[in-house]
Amino acid sequence: MYVELDLVERPFTERGSRLLVLAPAEEDGLRVARAEYEAPLTVELSRLVVRDAGGRELPVVSADPVAVRFEGGAELLFADPSTLVLTGEGGTASWRLPGGTVRSVELTGCQVVVGPEDGPEVGLEGEWAAGGVRRAAERRWAEWFALLPEVPEELAERARMAWWTLAVNLLPIGGREGLVPSKYGYLGVWNWDALFHAVALRHASPALARDQILLLLDHQLASGQLPDVVHDFGVLAETTDLPRSDLARLSEHVGRANGAGMSATPVPVTKPPLTAWAVWKVHQADPDPEFLAEVYPKLVRAHEWWFTASDPDGDGLPEYLHPYSSGLDDSPVWDYGPRAEPPDLNSYLIHQADCLADIAEATGRPEEAARWRERAAAHQELMLARRWDGKGFRTLSDGAPVRVRTVLDLMPLFTGRLPAGVAAELERTLRSPSFWGRHPVPTVAFDDPAFEPDAMWRGPVWLNVNYLLAEGLERSGFAGTAAELRRRTLAMVRDGGGLYEYWNPLTGACAPRATSGFGWSAALFVDLAVSGSG
Repeated sequence: MYVELDLVERPFTERGSRLLVLAPAEEDGLRVARAEYEAPLTVELSRLVVRDAGGRELPVVSADPVAVRFEGGAELLFADPSTLVLTGEGGTASWRLPGGTVRSVELTGCQVVVGPEDGPEVGLEGEWAAGGVRRAAERRWAEWFALLPEVPEELAERARMAWWTLAVNLLPIGGREGLVPSKYGYLGVWNWDALFHAVALRHASPALARDQILLLLDHQLASGQLPDVVHDFGVLAETTDLPRSDLARLSEHVGRANGAGMSATPVPVTKPPLTAWAVWKVHQADPDPEFLAEVYPKLVRAHEWWFTASDPDGDGLPEYLHPYSSGLDDSPVWDYGPRAEPPDLNSYLIHQADCLADIAEATGRPEEAARWRERAAAHQELMLARRWDGKGFRTLSDGAPVRVRTVLDLMPLFTGRLPAGVAAELERTLRSPSFWGRHPVPTVAFDDPAFEPDAMWRGPVWLNVNYLLAEGLERSGFAGTAAELRRRTLAMVRDGGGLYEYWNPLTGACAPRATSGFGWSAALFVDLAVSGSG
């Protein structure tokens, strides 16, 4: 039904639930684990098995969003986000708790496996009867999949998987229903991710899309900065908020090319400025002037923060002060130090000024709109004057050029404001063997010494980068290249087996360390698929 769950990459879980039902290869039966922020999965129980009246262990015969089904008719179901129940008639079920205690029950009616101790008892009728729990689950999932936008038939199977992924990654976070990147290790609402999630949700649930943006704006700092993460315990907005494991990894990685270390002074941590871009895309799908009026002042403050707090040399071209703020925290750009200015940041800011102009016009502020257009044009001229060398845009680290070629060098296309000759040079670079392989676009050029096809931001393909590049190509007058990039991206995801964090650009397969069930990959696949293959 809808999508088959393998209980490995695609666990049995539920919208709003932190519980995951898995089938580990290393043990018999099923495992139920709980996801938490910045922590490994916590095992709630293991070796869950169902046996018939003669004691024979009954295998799982199917699993989908509604139920895990065993031979003989027993089912594992979510009664609510915190309650898992087993239903069946005849036979027994048993499981092992973390302390080693084994529990065994007769299968009659509806039995709570995980949930409140005062949950339903055997034989209860109404909503807690076996049939009632199943019907409620069927209804929930039928309603969710009915919202899936229409996509081409050849993309439908992967789109259903993506749509399921978006549903099960929805959790109560920060006072709203937020969409987390993955229940495997990413249990918070990340700034960038939330914006990409909103882009997909706008097609079917604009209110839910707006909530992803509002969740970030709800937690805006007094300075105007938006946090990097909103999580169960607050926000991550500067280096003192980082987990110790992140600090240790960053100290080892950042600056290894020249010995530059991480600063001991707290540094702001955020994500690239695409909030106004996401707001405008949601508004275009479902116009809501009141929403625009509500968020506009906050968007302005967030935009200005980059110029007042993230431009240490005062040249009018903001920089990333921390690897995490770029979203590309393992990029070889950071081998040269913890502060960098790849061309993407100012490209996003230029386009964000244009989006703020759109919002100002839509909310009756024509004079402000004109000023934003002027700022976007002036910012573009400044970037051209100071960063264009005649062949490409330079990436700087602590003010000095770095010797690595990344996909970020092409992101000025995103502005849609480049002179025709400059845009054409970037498009030629994109379509050169350095970046245009069977599965474009690598995050580091194929022929760069730093290229590593399986190492996170050091070579693999990421859907958000391809999505932004395709949009920039379209805006810059290269509709054919944009369409081809979208087609190749959709085909890679369709044929690659799942919705992964990133893909090997040589094979199109999941990179070994990439997480599965990744939110923005699911979201952007849906958005690309809605418009077909180009």
